[in-house]
Amino acid sequence: MDLISNLILIDSDSRRRAGISHVLSAGNIHVEPFENVSELAASWPRSGVVLIHDEDGAIEDLIESMARHGDWFPIIAFSESPDAPRIVQAILDGAIDYIAWPISPEELSQNLGKAIIRAESLGNAKLREVMSRARVDRLTRREREVLGGVASGLSNRLIGEKLSISPRTVEIHRANMLNKLGANHTSDAIRIAIEAALVN
Repeated sequence: MDLISNLILIDSDSRRRAGISHVLSAGNIHVEPFENVSELAASWPRSGVVLIHDEDGAIEDLIESMARHGDWFPIIAFSESPDAPRIVQAILDGAIDYIAWPISPEELSQNLGKAIIRAESLGNAKLREVMSRARVDRLTRREREVLGGVASGLSNRLIGEKLSISPRTVEIHRANMLNKLGANHTSDAIRIAIEAALVN
């Protein structure tokens, strides 16, 4: 299938990982298997689609790693017999699709193709939202409040009045917030806040 130049498989179970790799390569899909997100981070790929086993915190770890690297790869989660709440949570965390394993090579190929088309049709908006949300999640409650004030166009003095803290304290929180967001300017922070749906 020519839509996928590179499939990044993340699964801590070595037998299942080998089985999936075998199924995919039989369908002419190039697979790069990894045990976990840390192993992937050590040899970061240029592009690809991620097929990740839905274990506790795996998708969040992956998104955090993508935010750090400044790269986005569409994420497809999978697990054995997933229930609806688990699928919903994975989608909320940033997956664009969910696959129940085991699955035939043909079905898997079709699902991957559909997921990639969906990722392209989403454009970068959803992807930027997910990455911005991952950045905003690193902020403390107070830094988030300061970001909200900045995004609403308030001065340090007005933010301080609203939060009952001094303008100098607002300045400190603001500097920490910009640093954690990886924002060079206030305008970058506002863009991240908007993309993370922190402000309308």
